Amino acid sequence: MTFDFLAVLNQWPLLLQGLLLTVFLTLISAVVGTALGIGCGWVRSKGPRWARWAVGTYVELIRNTPFIIQLFFIFFGLPTLGFKLTALTAAILANVINLAAYVSEIARSGIESTPQGQLEAAQSLALNRWQIFSRVVLPPALKRVWPALVGQTIIIMLGSAVCSQISTQELSYAANQIASSSFRNFETYIIVAGLYLALAIALRRLLNWIGPRFIFGR
Repeated sequence: MTFDFLAVLNQWPLLLQGLLLTVFLTLISAVVGTALGIGCGWVRSKGPRWARWAVGTYVELIRNTPFIIQLFFIFFGLPTLGFKLTALTAAILANVINLAAYVSEIARSGIESTPQGQLEAAQSLALNRWQIFSRVVLPPALKRVWPALVGQTIIIMLGSAVCSQISTQELSYAANQIASSSFRNFETYIIVAGLYLALAIALRRLLNWIGPRFIFGR
């Protein structure tokens, strides 16, 4: 058996297109999903009872059902209710909803670990609820849970490969197209696995660099 990696690499424009779409999908999902998840974590920790119940139901529903089912429901199910989405929009929405549910629990653990004395000190300075949350609670909470948030973001990036099932033209979709046209399955998926590995390492290093400098640092 001979290997021909050039037959795959010669289709680099398709690989590059899929790679860039994967990066775009990950960045949009990570930013929006993390923000939504932090909000949900705050509600579950400090919100009124009805809001805690609503967010808790959403979190349990998403965390206990497969991502592909959520994706199919959004792309194939919502059109029956009159909400027709493009493949990319459905992929972004599914990733955001999924990531936010997991970030909610991660963020809640960081928020609830805030020392009570720290909150009392902030209240004694006459800070309002938003100032206490944004300046006293959130930065140290994010610092405590940042490794878990980074890991969950990478999981979402890798899980975006499932979005090829609804013809979102990301990296795994490009891999399937190349494999079916070149009949070089082994070479194709070895190369694509290497690209996903490089993306994961680069994303982890980028987030670990951004965190202490812009998110919870000085």
